[in-house]
Amino acid sequence: MQEIIEPKKLYPFQDQAVTNIFNQLIELPLNANLLFQLPTGGGKTIIFSEIAKRFIEKFNRKVLILTHRIELGKQTSNVLTEAGITNKIINSEVKQLPQQSHYQSFIALVETLNNRLQDNDQFIEDIGLVIVDEAHNNSFRKIFHYFKDVNILGVTATPLSSNKKLPLYQTYQSLIVGESISNLITQGYLCEGQTFSYDVNLSSLRVGNNGEFTVGSHEQLYSQVIMQSKLIDAYEELGKGKKTLIFNAGILTSRSVYEAFKSKGYPVRHLDSTFSDKERVETLEWFRKTKDGILTSVSILTTGFDEPEVEVIFLNRATKSLTLYHQMIGRGSRVLPNKKTFNIVDLGNNSRRFNLWQYPIDWNHVFTSPHMYLEQRYKDEWDYELVNDYDLPPEIKERFLNSSAAAFIVREKFLMATRKGKKPQVVIDESLEDHFGRIKDNASGFDEAMELFNLLGEEMKYRMKQFGRCINSTANHTDWQCQTYASKLRRRLLIYFAENED
Repeated sequence: MQEIIEPKKLYPFQDQAVTNIFNQLIELPLNANLLFQLPTGGGKTIIFSEIAKRFIEKFNRKVLILTHRIELGKQTSNVLTEAGITNKIINSEVKQLPQQSHYQSFIALVETLNNRLQDNDQFIEDIGLVIVDEAHNNSFRKIFHYFKDVNILGVTATPLSSNKKLPLYQTYQSLIVGESISNLITQGYLCEGQTFSYDVNLSSLRVGNNGEFTVGSHEQLYSQVIMQSKLIDAYEELGKGKKTLIFNAGILTSRSVYEAFKSKGYPVRHLDSTFSDKERVETLEWFRKTKDGILTSVSILTTGFDEPEVEVIFLNRATKSLTLYHQMIGRGSRVLPNKKTFNIVDLGNNSRRFNLWQYPIDWNHVFTSPHMYLEQRYKDEWDYELVNDYDLPPEIKERFLNSSAAAFIVREKFLMATRKGKKPQVVIDESLEDHFGRIKDNASGFDEAMELFNLLGEEMKYRMKQFGRCINSTANHTDWQCQTYASKLRRRLLIYFAENED
């Protein structure tokens, strides 16, 4: 006797969303489209599967669901099957669909379906509704023209297209906003995320043509021993013994992270896009079975991956993408009977850029004015570095106990100088005086002075980069300023200690 699969019962907020969306959907004229926003973990797949079921029952037409990841397609097929909807996944193995009447719905990988439709624009028949999962992804747009006189329902956690030239409001006429993250946490449907931020100097990161920090500059920064050490220390403080996901920007960084954790004896695996399907499945299966497993990857687990037992998310990278920020953190937000909170460890100043994950966002404003968010409406790390002094590590601070610990913020000094009609050079002079005094007051002789001089090297570079930002200087000019600054300070220390030797 065949087992009867009972469909999952919708939570009250999901049932309300389904009713709201479906009522608006059936009133839309042909070729009008609707977008629905709901946080990661809120059950978008369950919601749009129920909408598909109601649409099929009401109009007796087929529903096409588009996705861009194999895992998402399989998840959707399972949910549709539980809801009693016959379905077919269109993947690379499906070359023809000779008996389409057997199916009420299709789940298609966008690239595969695009190839089939280019060969035969009648490849798929009698579609009355197209549902787009992860609708912020621009790859779907290229096949919309094959489906005329149908409605399109897009679903996403972040209604913000990454392409400034292709805003979502050009495709979707209106947006329905679902429950907020904070409400879902209060109602017990999502875990409370506790964010722990570690200061990281991101001044070496570069921005590419796509508006995102480049992988190359990420690799140079995050593969450094000092960053690997900071990551290990953060793990031992906040993640040790817990199932942990680490997101990196580049493969070299992720492999370095793997080696760093492996050398410490921690259970860790690395995963990236070069892995075969078999290797990927084996790695994810290991992670699921390993209670305290650590999985370091390169952003490929931001969608289509669901492991509710993840308790710690490490953002071992910086991003300018609000969507990616939410996707990464969302991997840890699933609720279990013995899991009500999870840790978010930010090593890329991301929470300063976007605010905390659960912070309320006006998604309607994001939808109608995406340029404001793509152009860094949120506080950027450059802004942070301009209004804060360099934070010396505790072990270095202990070497300067005989001098003032007052912050020296270049931007404030610069604004004060300009208001008084002084030349910008006075800021550098004041900074030199500050560094000279701190070294002089804590060194017993020239040799120790040079040791302290070297310990302040990063702070000197930080200040010169702040100064360069204030006067809009080129990178080459800033480098010259750093060298000149160091030379002047070294010479002044040499003269001082030569004159004051016993």
